[in-house]
Amino acid sequence: MADRIPMTREGYAKLESDLKQLKTDDRPRNVREIEEARAHGDISENAEFHAAKERQSHIETRIRQLEDKLARAIVIDPSGPAPEQIRFGVTVVLLDTETDEEVTYTIVGEDESDAANGRISINSPIARALLGKAVDDLIRVSVPKGTRQFEIREIR
Repeated sequence: MADRIPMTREGYAKLESDLKQLKTDDRPRNVREIEEARAHGDISENAEFHAAKERQSHIETRIRQLEDKLARAIVIDPSGPAPEQIRFGVTVVLLDTETDEEVTYTIVGEDESDAANGRISINSPIARALLGKAVDDLIRVSVPKGTRQFEIREIR
């Protein structure tokens, strides 16, 4: 089996929900669309038929992707006492040493990331630089805007 994919319980539940939606709603609706388009006659020049077949391809690909991710998922429960070092699932308060601005990030699985809401992927440059570090450590991270330095203020 290929590499495991870390995620929270919420992330796993969201993927399961998305998969169920695709299988129980989207796929049957698409099958009906294909049947209706096929009923219109010559399918060689039927734009509705070709569009429905293309949607079918996207739906089936997404189903396979979700099934693969769920099969390789390792659900990590980040609850418990605050760890000494940064790991998956923790929330970290950082001080940008250049701007004196505090930022807070929670390290989550790739499919759960939402940088605008402070949820960064375990695979992001900042998360990779943070893993294994402790309070008061300094890290340097290359980001699209250049290199930034952060001081770790708190681990929750």
